[in-house]
Amino acid sequence: MSTNVLSFSPEGAETPNLGEFIIHHLQDSHEWNLFGYHVHLPTFEPVYLFGIKFDLSITLHVVTMWFAGLFLVTVLGRLYRKPQLVPRGLAALVESIVLFVRDEIAVPNLGARYGKVFTPFLSTLFLFILTLNLMGLIPIFATATGNISVTASLALITFAMMNVYGIKENGFIGFYKNMVPHSVPFLMIPLLFFIEILGLFTKSFALAMRLFANMIAGHAVIFAFLGLIIVLGTVLVSVFAVPFAVFIHFLELLVAFIQAYIFTMLTSLFVGMAMHPEH
Repeated sequence: MSTNVLSFSPEGAETPNLGEFIIHHLQDSHEWNLFGYHVHLPTFEPVYLFGIKFDLSITLHVVTMWFAGLFLVTVLGRLYRKPQLVPRGLAALVESIVLFVRDEIAVPNLGARYGKVFTPFLSTLFLFILTLNLMGLIPIFATATGNISVTASLALITFAMMNVYGIKENGFIGFYKNMVPHSVPFLMIPLLFFIEILGLFTKSFALAMRLFANMIAGHAVIFAFLGLIIVLGTVLVSVFAVPFAVFIHFLELLVAFIQAYIFTMLTSLFVGMAMHPEH
């Protein structure tokens, strides 16, 4: 897809294209615009496995995820390098987040026993998604959670946890047997079983699409407002376009927290339903 934000009219004159402008700023890229310097990221030949093409090239979204992971490992490592009886500052904030995830997300959905077991995983998931969402608001980075490949990968982790811990808690046969209510007519069992199996996939699909759509929508609105200045070719539009874009930008701060919470909460809920289908 072309990254040129200009299109040609039938008379040959160049006219701004708002759609191309928005897509250019939302899509992943092999180039990193770092304070005005265009850094070309490494590209590799595609790898084919069972006829499926895998592109292992480094993109801007990959770099953003690397920075998010490095940031969390570095900051959390330094905060808790020395145990503190009463954490202060940023350490107290992180501890409050972990306690919130444990008491309000993990334990209610997974029970007291597994809630504590899953708290490290769910806390990591929440902080990682939140960091990616917030980094997407920084001009030198991109919104990795606005990439369906990223959100689908996170949803696949949830899908794996649902099946692994569902089978661990109920046994292989018991896990799939409990998908169908015991009181239904025998002839309805195959249909209900198929629907429940499909439900395992649709839950993960919904997780991926929800995070992807919510994160990309706000950014699309911001670039739409800013793109009006280019399309209409006058700075007078900036009188209302820029304030609206700034307002949406601050609204995206709230969305970043909400979407990290929703993804984490639904992950714990879906895993809890797989482990305790009778509840």
